[in-house]
Amino acid sequence: MNGVLIIDKPAGITSHDVVSRARRILGQRSIGHLGTLDPMATGVLPLVVGNFTRLAQFYLSSEKTYEGSIRFGFSTDTYDAEGDPTSIPRSVCFEAAEVETVAQRFRGVFDQMPPPFSAKKIKGTPAYKLARKQKEVVLKPVQVEVKELEILSVEGDRARFRARVASGTYMRSVAHDMGQILGCGAHLEALRRTAVGEFTLEDAHTLEELAAGNSETGRPGWNSDKTPPQFFVHPRKILSQFPSVAVDDATAARIRSGRTVNLSDLSRARYVKVFIGQAELIAIATRVAGTLFHPKIVLCGSEAPVSRL
Repeated sequence: MNGVLIIDKPAGITSHDVVSRARRILGQRSIGHLGTLDPMATGVLPLVVGNFTRLAQFYLSSEKTYEGSIRFGFSTDTYDAEGDPTSIPRSVCFEAAEVETVAQRFRGVFDQMPPPFSAKKIKGTPAYKLARKQKEVVLKPVQVEVKELEILSVEGDRARFRARVASGTYMRSVAHDMGQILGCGAHLEALRRTAVGEFTLEDAHTLEELAAGNSETGRPGWNSDKTPPQFFVHPRKILSQFPSVAVDDATAARIRSGRTVNLSDLSRARYVKVFIGQAELIAIATRVAGTLFHPKIVLCGSEAPVSRL
């Protein structure tokens, strides 16, 4: 079973919990996710299944889109609603113009301090593990990019927003830092991820839907005619920034054995998705020179070693 599955993650569980449940439902151990969501957060969590876990390397820098709300009046140790207050709660009421003025400072490229409860590692240990043990967490600012930040509404002590950000950007830190600037403290009250790269909520299914579909068919994964089942993203949509090419059986055999092939009319592409027919993605190939491509990863067929080119 190889493919990409988009889960609409519910609140209250970790991304690892989602992976564990998907493994039980599908009876498939080889499953990973493309970008952690905090337990409080909901929304798009792409899962890579089987040999498609090898695609994770291409999603390390995928941009994300979020919708959520910020509550002003006090900060928390986790920078979100699940944490303990770190400032005395106070009653505040802001106008939209005041929040918009501060939001302008969080658009574009800037240095951001990650939350102490984060996956950032300190001498090999995730910061959140140290924070839970009440040990000192010393993090360094990192450069992030907020490509879009739209304040949708402001009502009293709450602001709703929509944001599109580069990988590694923490909306929790944006909320916290806005509260520091306004002098009242703030934290992220709610967060929903609406997109990761090319995957959106329109592609997503709940864990309950996945479990129900699995029990009905008894055969999750690809069906016999190579048509993607209802829960998996069609392979043509995966890595949409790469061009696609369909090859004949002889070329496919060379690719599956890790050999270089000639793919005409693709001399300008760095990477290319290689298909048999319309739906069987067998490899991601990288250009060596001209129209010569070498398989970087083989997804279907023989267990050829992954190329390091």
